[in-house]
Amino acid sequence: MNDLIPLSQAHCTPRRGSEHKLSEARVRELMPQLNGWSLVEDGHALSRTFGFEDYYRTMAFVNALAQVAHREDHHPDLGVHYDRCVVRFSTHDVGGLSENDFICAAKADALAD
Repeated sequence: MNDLIPLSQAHCTPRRGSEHKLSEARVRELMPQLNGWSLVEDGHALSRTFGFEDYYRTMAFVNALAQVAHREDHHPDLGVHYDRCVVRFSTHDVGGLSENDFICAAKADALAD
């Protein structure tokens, strides 16, 4: 990924194999570009809880995120509740975090703004 392109404007590319797993240093470089995300599962995943006023707004976010995930072919794990959605990204095919996780997390941030 070109560091001059904002994460929210970048696009995912297929990533398979451990050579695409991000180093801890690269993860530290990318984290400040995200809003409110945390490293979970010993740094193998990104997670953020998005809060909403009601179920309708929660589902509108979930549906919009589903469109982004489909378009990028990179899908999060979701926990959907009345007034919030917990989003978790990890790239199973690399055994941890890839740049695709950060790209999609930034796109989720943009949806919530």
